[in-house]
Amino acid sequence: MTGVAERAGPLAGLRVIELAGIGPGPYCAMLLADLGADVLRIDRPGPGLPGAQAGVLERGRRSVLLDLKQPQAGEVVLRLVERADVLLEGFRPGVMERLGIGPEACAARNPRLIYGRMTGWGQAGPLAERAGHDINYIARTGALHGVGPATGPPQVPLNLLGDFGGGGLLLAFGVLAALHERQQSGRGQVVDAAIIDGVASFMAMPYSLLASGMWQDARGVNPLDGSAPDYGVYETSDGKWLAVGALEPRFFELLVTGLGLTDLPDRSDPRHRATIRRRFAERIRERTRDEWVAVFEGTDACVAPVLSMREAPNDPHLAARQTYLNRDGVVQPAAAPRFSRTPGRAGATPSGAGADTVEALYDWGIEDVQELVAAGLAVQA
Repeated sequence: MTGVAERAGPLAGLRVIELAGIGPGPYCAMLLADLGADVLRIDRPGPGLPGAQAGVLERGRRSVLLDLKQPQAGEVVLRLVERADVLLEGFRPGVMERLGIGPEACAARNPRLIYGRMTGWGQAGPLAERAGHDINYIARTGALHGVGPATGPPQVPLNLLGDFGGGGLLLAFGVLAALHERQQSGRGQVVDAAIIDGVASFMAMPYSLLASGMWQDARGVNPLDGSAPDYGVYETSDGKWLAVGALEPRFFELLVTGLGLTDLPDRSDPRHRATIRRRFAERIRERTRDEWVAVFEGTDACVAPVLSMREAPNDPHLAARQTYLNRDGVVQPAAAPRFSRTPGRAGATPSGAGADTVEALYDWGIEDVQELVAAGLAVQA
């Protein structure tokens, strides 16, 4: 595991406590760790979390195993809070308070602490204490309604939009904003990051276009929902897919030229959409995906292959930028974004829950580690 002294990146020196969870919370912690923060992950006894064995979302931080069901374990967390800049948690509202490590208890120990809370529905409101998943959050915010064909049901865009974009990324943004404000005020605060709020924020452009009459509140009829012939996907002769995004006139002309099509009707007339799409589809189905990629190589026609997860890391451009890396046999995204002076890096795969309990607690200034282990409050796996 990468030690504290070896950490580099724009967040080097930042100390973060992460209460282990799944999805958006760990993703936020991964982003902070990739950029140099010393993130201490607090795991709980019991079955491992889904996907944790691969270590991608859990990479780059050490794990301490604490039995939070014992009241005395909350005191250990509060002692760590005294030495932390940030705490991240993703429990339902009220759980942290019942454990004795809610915002008020933590602020009493460390008034400068940034307390990051990750939920789907937020800390308040009629649904605050209800369970939910990505699909539920994007459904209520209007985002799911706009994804899919006009004649079919809404299409689920994986769990990327809610959990990771509207959730984990929003929490990371909020934490960094609060840290910036703390430089002026010297005071910490609570960051209430709700997935519904993050997804709603992503809807800024559609709502703007809707207000200006340039967007319809329906599926399969808007410029960017895949219904327009110049912005969509087409099947190739080998059963693969080509993505076309030739919105602007000059890009559209390059697309048409590359396809070798002539006498197309005026695309500005919505009545011609179906005809243009049909001709595009018929032409693109004549060649394989990679043959079309070769045709448009070096042009601005905005054409790209639809690559699988296994294909993407080997794409020449992504490989040149080292967008993906192979760590311990696991292909995973590299640290992002990139910095000219203080580059981050993807941390090592964790050894497992509780593998670093003794070492990490000592490093964080907890002196009675052996007593905590003997009492069963802390567990060295």
